[in-house]
Amino acid sequence: MTSPLTDTTADQEMLDLEKYDCVERVQWVLNTPKPPGLGHELMETAFSWRNKIPFLNKQSGWKGEVLSMLQATLPILSWCQNYKATKFKHDLMAGLTLASLCIPQSIGYATLAKLDPQYGLYTSVVPPLIYAVMGTSREIAIGPVAVISLLLSSMVQKLQDPVANPIAYQKLVLTATFFAGTFQAAFGLFRSGFLVDFLSHAAIVGFMAGAAIVIGLQQLKGLLGFTQFTNKTDIISVMKAMWSSFHHPWSPHNFILGSSFLIFILITRFLGKRNRKLFWLPAIAPLLSVILATLIVFLTKADKHGVKIIKHIKGGLNPSSVHQLQFNGPHVGEVAKIGLVVAIIALTEAIAVGRSFAAINGYHLDGNKEMVAMGFMNIIGSFTSCYVATGSFSRTAVNFSAGCETAVSNIVMAITVFISLELFTRLLYYTPTAILASIILSALPGLIDLNEAYNIWKVDKLDFLACIGAFLGVLFATVEIGLLVAVTISFAKIILVSIRPGTETLGRLPGSDMFGDVNQYPMAVKTPGVLTMRLKSALLCFANANFVRERIMKWVVEEEKDSKGNAEKTIQLVILDISNLMDIDTSGIASLEELHKNLDSNGMKLAIANPRWQVIHKLKLANFVDKIGGRVYLSVGEAMDSFSL
Repeated sequence: MTSPLTDTTADQEMLDLEKYDCVERVQWVLNTPKPPGLGHELMETAFSWRNKIPFLNKQSGWKGEVLSMLQATLPILSWCQNYKATKFKHDLMAGLTLASLCIPQSIGYATLAKLDPQYGLYTSVVPPLIYAVMGTSREIAIGPVAVISLLLSSMVQKLQDPVANPIAYQKLVLTATFFAGTFQAAFGLFRSGFLVDFLSHAAIVGFMAGAAIVIGLQQLKGLLGFTQFTNKTDIISVMKAMWSSFHHPWSPHNFILGSSFLIFILITRFLGKRNRKLFWLPAIAPLLSVILATLIVFLTKADKHGVKIIKHIKGGLNPSSVHQLQFNGPHVGEVAKIGLVVAIIALTEAIAVGRSFAAINGYHLDGNKEMVAMGFMNIIGSFTSCYVATGSFSRTAVNFSAGCETAVSNIVMAITVFISLELFTRLLYYTPTAILASIILSALPGLIDLNEAYNIWKVDKLDFLACIGAFLGVLFATVEIGLLVAVTISFAKIILVSIRPGTETLGRLPGSDMFGDVNQYPMAVKTPGVLTMRLKSALLCFANANFVRERIMKWVVEEEKDSKGNAEKTIQLVILDISNLMDIDTSGIASLEELHKNLDSNGMKLAIANPRWQVIHKLKLANFVDKIGGRVYLSVGEAMDSFSL
């Protein structure tokens, strides 16, 4: 029960609100201060990082400025202060489990990138260490991944043949890695992450599925032991190469060995999903497969009977590759373009993986810091014989299941891989290439998400068109064409929605002061003599202004036909709710002026309801408010009330 004092206070507040009549509230809309200009918004977007650094923030004191600045740049300085031995125990186990999966995968992905096997191991040492210092995700596992390896090989081999000139090819890959890191760091520093969003979720789903099939087809060379195979990635060329390879001598022992261990890895993955306590089983299965397959080849001398082996893997610490970067060569422009494409794909995958696991654990992932961390780890990686690294979904899932607490698991993994480079690379001499193909093939089902593709089809057909466009483009053309098709369809969708925005007729919802679309809410009641419409567009510009004006006039004509012979229903006022409209250009204003003239010539008045800050400012500058007699209101309800008065 409410007290008399509470009721009195509420009544007084209502009286205070009612003393502002409609005219005064109109002045609230018309007398707003000048909104910030385009230059101010661009500066805020590009340099908002300054407010996060106390040294550049005038409102903060000088105490602890250096430490705060370092913590903003190197997040490890923040969380390491509360790091305990119990956390290290979990991170140690997670890191060792991660390394057991990472070592065989890294060797396989290096061969997919058409590099020597040690480059995959190099990429699993330096980038994870840099990310552990600069990254904000606790679970993400850094290293080479299948899609990036395919992307690099398919694009760089057009500039240099990896078989005919492997040294020149390797230099271009390292240079592309440097450019990729530079672009990634720039995106983060200048808060340009929106560029990553040019690849929609639907496009990524289709691209990943197409890339998975292409990668799988490429691995048939290693799985079947073919000596000759195509460097092209489209399915038609690969199928032709496979058919012709069957007519050349090949050993079935490669297929028997590779497919046997592929089945073993898939079975362990199935058991790991059925029983979460066995998460370690699919994690160590690839490494166990490498060890067993190597022993089998060594003991049976299978390499003498047609089984292809890796042979020599160069060991030791990552050598410096600064002198291999090519900035003055004839291909530097093309390599920079490759770096840009790879940077966007790598960021898209890494941030999607990081945010997924951050959401599970209930913490926020700073996208811009992630971009900077990814950028610097790839820049430094290009100096230390690494190619592009990013976050791997499969290894991140293993890291999470193994109970990792912080990015220390990446450090443990990197140290383990380094020890393997120093001590155990000679033991991999007899490792069959078929086992590497089976390890890569076992990771591909996770890239094909049929359920998500079905959901995209069910929810948005245009999105599905982008998805299937990327899929077919990658599958039947090239990886670049698949991406281009997806981006083109996504942009076409944006343009289509922008130039053909919808309009909806509003009615008052019974028992409330709210207005809704009469088609969505059939119970909504139209006010006689008033046509209320709402624009379903954030921008009224040269591309859609005439279309919007024609749609409104079409509605007016139809309403007039319906009310013919009924004087009470004859339209006298058209209320335009522009609450969705964020901005307007001169073409949009001109179309509103023409709409006003058309309505005025037919004895109707035009009123504007709930304009946004930028919009009302431009309408005042163009004297449009005066031309419509100052009929600008805070809400549709107030516009209705003014008409009834």
